[in-house]
Amino acid sequence: MSTMRPTTWAYAAEFPIEPEPIEAARLRGEELGCTPVDAAVGATLSVLAAAAAARAVVEIGSGAGSSGLWLLRGMPRDGILTTIDINAEHQRAAKQAYTAAGVPSQRVRAIIGSALAVLPRLADGAYDLVLVDGHKPEYPTYVEEAIRLLRPGGVLVCDNMLWHDKVADPAVRDDTTVLLRDLGKQLRADDTLITTLLPIGDGLLTAVKR
Repeated sequence: MSTMRPTTWAYAAEFPIEPEPIEAARLRGEELGCTPVDAAVGATLSVLAAAAAARAVVEIGSGAGSSGLWLLRGMPRDGILTTIDINAEHQRAAKQAYTAAGVPSQRVRAIIGSALAVLPRLADGAYDLVLVDGHKPEYPTYVEEAIRLLRPGGVLVCDNMLWHDKVADPAVRDDTTVLLRDLGKQLRADDTLITTLLPIGDGLLTAVKR
């Protein structure tokens, strides 16, 4: 059991420095209502991408470019980000964010459309990291596709897996909370994955494919 005090948790959450282009993308995303990742989650995405030397990354949900910029920050210079968003305005904002941050256009493949339609068209075992941060009722399907897409040693990342402090409370039984709670347990029990749940942001489940 952790003995860390709230001040320590707050210090850790505020420890990462958010670069100005990412801050601008996050603020734009908040204006658009797409709930972009905070700096603690973003910095973790950078670390995971760097640790995996992730040259091929897929993200579901653009966050108006904020999550993509964090991922690109950790990826090698020749890495390519495939970002999928069903909302055209959010994806346009993401493209603007990448341009403003000086990201070469050839490093980002931005797709406007349903992830349920796009993911099956991507190649098996061809990706180093997949970030799931889209429509919550579709998470189980996203995750199934993500595991197929990952190479052995690839990293699966699912955001919002503590869902506003609801997942940890067994008395909370709304559909989204139950779905995410069950999904987390399913991934924890999957012998093909090495899984942990990080209490940062709204809960970041991370797993490595064996």
